[in-house]
Parts: sequence; C-alpha cells; structure tokens
Amino acid sequence: MSGRPTRPRRALISVSDKTGVAGLGGGLADLGFELVSTGGTARTLRAAGLEVLEVSELTGFPEILGGRVKTLHPAVHGGLLARRGVDEAAVEEHGIGWIDLLVVNLYPFEAAILDPDTTEEGAVEQIDVGGPAMLRAAAKNHARLTVVCDPCDYARVLAAFRNGAAAEGFRRELAAKAFAHTARYDILISNYLGRHAEDPFPGTLLLAGSKARELRYGENPHQRAAYYRLPSAENTGIAAANQLQGKALSFNNLADADTAIQCVGAFRECACVIVKHSNPCGGAIAATPQAAYERAYGTDPTSAFGGIIAFNRPLDGEAAQDIVDRQLVDVLVAPQILPAAREALSAKKNVRVLEAASAPAGRSSGWDLQSTAGGLLVQERDPGIPEDMKVKIVTRRAPSSSEMDDLMFAWIVCKFVKSNAIVYARDGRTLGVGAGQMSRVVSARLAAMKAADQDLGLAGAAMASDAFFPFRDGIDIAAGHGIGCVIQPGGSVRDEEAIAAADEHGIAMVFTGMRHFRH
Repeated sequence: MSGRPTRPRRALISVSDKTGVAGLGGGLADLGFELVSTGGTARTLRAAGLEVLEVSELTGFPEILGGRVKTLHPAVHGGLLARRGVDEAAVEEHGIGWIDLLVVNLYPFEAAILDPDTTEEGAVEQIDVGGPAMLRAAAKNHARLTVVCDPCDYARVLAAFRNGAAAEGFRRELAAKAFAHTARYDILISNYLGRHAEDPFPGTLLLAGSKARELRYGENPHQRAAYYRLPSAENTGIAAANQLQGKALSFNNLADADTAIQCVGAFRECACVIVKHSNPCGGAIAATPQAAYERAYGTDPTSAFGGIIAFNRPLDGEAAQDIVDRQLVDVLVAPQILPAAREALSAKKNVRVLEAASAPAGRSSGWDLQSTAGGLLVQERDPGIPEDMKVKIVTRRAPSSSEMDDLMFAWIVCKFVKSNAIVYARDGRTLGVGAGQMSRVVSARLAAMKAADQDLGLAGAAMASDAFFPFRDGIDIAAGHGIGCVIQPGGSVRDEEAIAAADEHGIAMVFTGMRHFRH
C-alpha cells in the first residue's frame, strides 16, 4: 500500500471567457475536485451554487494593483510546477498544495485591438501576465497535470476524469494547445506594439493565424490543405464570407473567390466579375446585377463554365435565375443574397453561395504572402486605384471622355489578371482577356482571339497592359484589331517607339506610372 496520503484533487480555474465554466465547475465538483479561483470566475462559480476557494486564500496574499497581481505567487506556481517523485519535500516544507488541473483563458486582447474605439492605454490593460505564466507552467508540467485553455475541450476533460484521469497523450495534446494559445497571444501583442515602427517589415515575421477549416485537399487531391484566418478589423473579403449553401469550399475555390471579391470590389458602379483559375475571364458594369452578369458572361462563356461569379451589389432573383439557367457555376458571391435569389439558387444544391463584402476600392490593408521553399515572400498589398494615378497623355491624340472611361475600366480589370496581362474593353465591359503568358505580344494576340471567338469587334476599344511594352509590336497588334486607345505604365527604354507607333495608327495612349504585375 502506498504511503502517500489521499487528498482531494484540486482545479484552479481563472477565465475571462466564462462560456461553459459553471458546467465545468459543477462537473469537477461532482468528481470530488476542490475548486480554486480568482475574482470574476469565483463569483460565476458561486452563483452556480459551487463552493470555491479564492486564490488569495491559497496564497495568503490579496490581489493588488487593481488585479494586476493575483496569481504570480509560489503557492500557485509551485503547485503547478511541482513534480511527482522529485519535489515532494519542497512542497511539504513550504506548505504548497498540488494543483491537478488548470483551466485558464486570457484577457480579450484581440477583441480590444479590433475595436476601433480602444485606446492604446486600454489595449495595454488587456495584456494578460498571470494567465500566460500559469498556462506555460502547467503545460511544461503536463506529465503530471492537465491544462485547458479552450472551452471547447471542457466536455472531453470531464469525460477523461470520469474515467479516472486524463491520459498522457491527451495531456500532451492540451499542453501543445496551451503553448499555441500563449504564442498567438504574444504575437498579437508584439504586432500591435510594433505597428508604428519605421520599418514596415519586422526583423521577425510573426503570424497569428487561426485554423478556420480543414479542406478536402489542396490544389490537387494528393495535397493536404487547411485555411487559416488572420486577425483583422475588416469584416470583408473571403476570410469573412458566410456560406449559405453548397459543398465545402476547396483550396482553389477560396483562391479564385478571393480574386473575384477583390476585383469586383474595385468598382464603384454595379459590377459583375467572373473568375476562372485566378484570372478574370469576364467583367462588366451595368445598371443591374443581371445586366452586369450577362455582359460579363458574354466575354468568354467557355471559360466562365464552372467559374466563380462575384457581384458588388445584393444579388436579386432575376440575376440568380439567369445564372442558374445559363451556366454551371462553382461559387457565387455577393454582399447579400436576397430571398428571391436564394430560392432560385436552391435548385442547384451544389453551388457554393457566399455572402461577402469587398473592402473599399483599393483600400485593403495588410500584406500579401507567398511561400517559397524554406521561406516567405512578403509585400504590401497593391493599393493602386485610378484616383491614385497621375495619368499622362503621351500621344498627339488625347483620349475622349468615353475612351478615358473605357481605359479606367480596362485598367481596373487588368490589375487582377496574371501577368503578362492584356485586357480589351469597351462601354464598361471586357471584350478579351490575355493572361499569364510569357510574352506580352502573345497576351495581346490571345485577348484578341478571345474577342473574335465571341464576335466581339475591337474597333474603337480600349487596351490595358499591366506593364510597359518593351517594343512597338504590341501597339501594332492592337492597331491591327482597331484598338482606339491604350493605357500602360510606361517606363521602357523604348517608350518613344511605342508612342510613335500609337501616333502612326492614330491611337490615343496614356501612361499611368504605376505597374500592376500579379504573379
């Protein structure tokens, strides 16, 4: 028989998020646990009729500094860090009580910094000190005790103790989760305090992504994948989308929908954009969503098949029914799906229907991240919008007012097309899109071929190029198809050749001074 005296198991509970804590406390009390807690949590547990020992009674020291110091005490950390078979003498000498279960979640720092009304002083007060210290101590000593930081785990923990004790593997799992919890918390704090640094790229890149969902697979079925959401005050974009119906979103769905939402959000007019394999294959503005969709679809119906359709206005029943009758669609997204549209789309159960708002045109903040083998490429998002450009007319003929409208429309779409990118447009709709070619001339020819496939004449249309023309041949090709005006960044050592070619053909050309490569 063991000489170790029997004692009640002890649980220390101190949580900011009180979700489910009363039920957990009641379950632990039924299992014979002694409950120890701090101020607000103790009141919640007592309100549920539970007997609770205050931490101040355990430590013999009151909470001080307005609650800033309450658990930073050897009676707490000794009870968390003490090891069986090693520290019994020290525990007995100093009168430290063993703690068998720690339940802690942290001050709501993330919620505070995402609230635009929170001052820096208020944010700093939401930096938890004692909570992370306890979580790290308990997680380090998971060989002996159990640590819980997520209310979602309460039921599993109770079940484990009803069966005697938490198994070693379960304790290790919860310990890893606790360290992830404190690591993410510290990342949020570091990024917040460093947000005004002169160098926008910190010496250590810290990301605090939370897994939103596991995906069926990645770009291909043999690749595993998941989607992580980064903290953001912007309730916009694919990260904030609400799925109303349809199959689970795939890796490729999410990537394409992100492009579609960003592109359609760049227009202030009622717009529709259709994306396939991360490239807009059609886009248009019109008075109604249905009219915008019909014009966008007409650019390239073949590529639109199985594509992503995005609107920047609420989707009504007329537009939804037109889509259902006209084509196969993988994902349909709009800021709001009106009841008549929901009814029309319900006939196509597999269509993924999302409500998602776009960020204000050109004002999406944050970084673009792209992985490499063993590293990350990090850049600011491309914020360029027509209002930010200093357009310079470089040809003898200036574009007319309507031509300038066409140029701006084509330029917006071109920004979201993979480089080398060429877009032909007229009257607020795309006529042909050439994407992702190794040669800009080939992109120009491909875009013209797309227009010809749909009998969309290019006479008088606008041409947008995401980067400068290194030779005059791109302008010559455009002229051969009747293009009337061109917008491009300029900046080539052969700009004068391109300008001369435009003048020879009577084409009006403007430089933006702003490139929009997209890889």
